[in-house]
Formats: sequence, C-alpha cells, structure tokens
Amino acid sequence: AALDVCMPRSLLREHPCRTIQSTQRRSVNPLRTHDENGKTFGQHPRGVGARCAFSGENVRPDNHRPASCVNRVMPVPRIEPCVPDEACEQLRLEVREFLAEALAGHPAVARAHHWSVADPEFSRRLGERGWIGMTWPARYGGHERSQLERYVVIEELLAAGAPVAAHWTADRQSGPLLIRFAPETLAPKIVPGIVRGETWFCIGLSESDTGSDLASVRTRATRSGDGWVLDGTKTWISNAGLADRYVIFARSGEAPGAKGISAFLVDAGTPGLDASERIPVIAPHPLGTLRLNGCRVGADRLIGAPGQGFAIAMGTLDLFRTTVGAAGLGFARRALDEATQRAIGRRMFGQTLADFQLTQVQVGDMATQIDAAALMVYRSAWTRDVMGRRVTREASMAKLYATEVAQKVIDGAVQLHGGLGVVTGSTVERLYREIRALRIYEGATEVLQLIVGARHLDAARKAAS
Repeated sequence: AALDVCMPRSLLREHPCRTIQSTQRRSVNPLRTHDENGKTFGQHPRGVGARCAFSGENVRPDNHRPASCVNRVMPVPRIEPCVPDEACEQLRLEVREFLAEALAGHPAVARAHHWSVADPEFSRRLGERGWIGMTWPARYGGHERSQLERYVVIEELLAAGAPVAAHWTADRQSGPLLIRFAPETLAPKIVPGIVRGETWFCIGLSESDTGSDLASVRTRATRSGDGWVLDGTKTWISNAGLADRYVIFARSGEAPGAKGISAFLVDAGTPGLDASERIPVIAPHPLGTLRLNGCRVGADRLIGAPGQGFAIAMGTLDLFRTTVGAAGLGFARRALDEATQRAIGRRMFGQTLADFQLTQVQVGDMATQIDAAALMVYRSAWTRDVMGRRVTREASMAKLYATEVAQKVIDGAVQLHGGLGVVTGSTVERLYREIRALRIYEGATEVLQLIVGARHLDAARKAAS
C-alpha cells in the first residue's frame, strides 16, 4: 500500500508530495491525491497548467501524475495527518489525574509489574469512567469514541504501570470479536459486562506446535446433537484459570487448512475444561494451559459461522496489534522517564550524568524513537477512524516498531542505571523482563516483517503492471 506518514496539519499544507499546484489557481484537494494504484481521489485540475509540486512537471490528464512518475514501480506516496487533537490531550490529562489518585501508595518498583496483575476493583473503576469498550456501539454499553482516544488511554495506563490484566483481553480482543461476529446473539448478553469491567476473557489460539501458523491448530470440534464437543490442548494462554469465559478456536472440519476452523465461546467451569496448569515466565503473568476433554457447548456458543474461525482471528488482529503497539509505547515512555531521572540525579566526576554529551545523545535517540513509534500508533488509529480503511499494514508496522523501540529504550535505561539497572526488583530491571514478551505475542517481529514486506512488494507489482 501507499506510504502514510503522520504530520502536523501546518506542515501538511506545504509538503510537496501532497500538493498539486496549478498556475490557473483552480481548486484542488490537498489531503488525498492518489490511491495506492495511482488513481486520483476527488477533483484535480486537468490538462495544461496543472503541475506536480514536487517535480514541477506537467501532470498527465489520464492519471494526474507527471510523465517521469509513470514508469516508477512504487505507488505515489499518500501522507495523512493524524495529530491527536485537543480532546485527546484533555483525555490524556484526565487519565493521568485519575491514575495519580488510583495508584497512590503503590511504589514505582511495584508498578513495573502491575500491568500484568489482575485487579478487579481497578477494572471496575475504569469501566465507570468509560475507559473500557471506548470505541464500541452504545447498544452494547460502549462509548463510541475514536480508536485514537482509546490508544491514548492505553498508553497512559501502561506508562503508569496500572493493573490492567483483568480486563485487558476482553477489552482488546473478545469484545470486538463478539460485536463483529455475534452481534445479535452473544454480544448483547456479554459485552455490557465487559464495558463495566466485570467480565474477564481469554483467547484460546496457540497450541504447543501452533503459534504464528494458526491454520495448523489440532484442537477438534465435533458436532454432537444440538451442540459441539471440544477436545485438545491450548497453551500460552493469558488469563487461563482467571477468566470467566474462553474463546476457543478449534478444527471443525468444513475444509482442510484455514477454512476448517471455527470459534466457540466456553464458560469457565464447563465440564471438560481444565485451566489449572500455570506456565512460569520471566515476568509475572497469568499464563497457563487449557485442556479440553469432551467439553460440550451448545450450538448457540458458535461464534460466526462454521469454518469462519480463521477469518475471525485474522479480522480482529489489526486492532489487537495496534493495542500492543500502544502498550509498548507506554513501556518506552516509562523507561525514558526512569532514565531521565537517573541522568539528572546521578553525580560523577564533578557533574551529573546528564551533563555528559554521550548521555545526551543516548537520551536524544530514545526520545526520537519514542516519538516515531507514537506517530505510527496514532497513524493506525487515524487511518481506521477517519479513512475507514483496513489497517493490516499500518497495525503491523505500529506493533513491530513500537515494541522494538520499547526494547531498545528499556535496554538503554538499564545501561544508564549501571549496576543498579540489573538489581532484581528495580523498576528498569522489571521493565526489561516485561517488554520481552510483547515482541512475540499478537504477531512476532519476524512475522510482522513478512506481512509488511509482502504488502509492499504486492503494491509495487500492481503499480508496475
């Protein structure tokens, strides 16, 4: 797809790649000029007198591109504005004020692990403030706000080390999934409880040999009477043993491969469901294994249609991935804050650590990378909110870049702390362990690189044909 870059509106008006200038001063659309195949959006001046602001050449009447651009393999760049507006910034301040009160008395060191801690009361308080189910329709109790506002809230929660594990999966995965694929059956009954912060979920996707390759799942769903029987094992499952409800993806056999997978809703306590096995990992996290042995569910617990499970999983990943990108952004901001305070307060050789030019360079790189990651996360939200487009490419980029940046920034923060950075229990040491998993789940870095690269090359082939 075409290149989208987040830019302030003031710069956008002057940017040469987004403006068609006309010697006849005829009206143009400065925000959207070409789609990913080089065709124009809206109205543009045609014929003599119209020229490309970048090259100065006359624009061809057939496709509105200068002659020298016609044989280029790459599509024409499209640059979209996505700057958080005043309402977003006001929301950011409200969240910070709430967190200052809600997390009072929680030491900074303890907060480093809080994001993976389940605190039902905190989740209910977020629900009361309208910060769960923010983008969902009002008919389900949602608040119909923008994705951008939602990511601002997530960023602030993770930067503060808020205990979000209880509602995390339900808010970012299960709720959107039910609203989209079971809007008249399951969503009206279940989603309002998610919005209130009262219902916990987990998603049963991964298996021992099935992670990125979802089409190879082996858990089976067999028709039995007026329902289904589930058999198999799921692993690496967040909130296993804590959730009220589980979304299980199983092979129902309508077709081989990806087309033979269905999604089911299973209540905790259903006979045949065992979620007692825990998986210890490098950072505290409610991770476990699910075992399904003759687990029977009714026909009304099928999500979507039989064989639609793979499409359900893939269709919701765009939102999931940008959410993880926003989480990585929050972690990175927290690490930069810790590094900044350390640099200002640490004295050595008669001056502070912050007075050394090498420290300034390192902090400057960290701040720059965080801002770039923020623009990618916000761009993904803006593209979905305003443009109404699928954001597979944008979400993959946002998750990929933000989590990689977070890893680098946290590593830099550990380095600036010296020996204190690797002391067990210190804030940056805990952040160092927490961030590692974000580069794996919801699409490992390498998988996201493949997605972005494949889409880039596909767009180039289409433009050349």
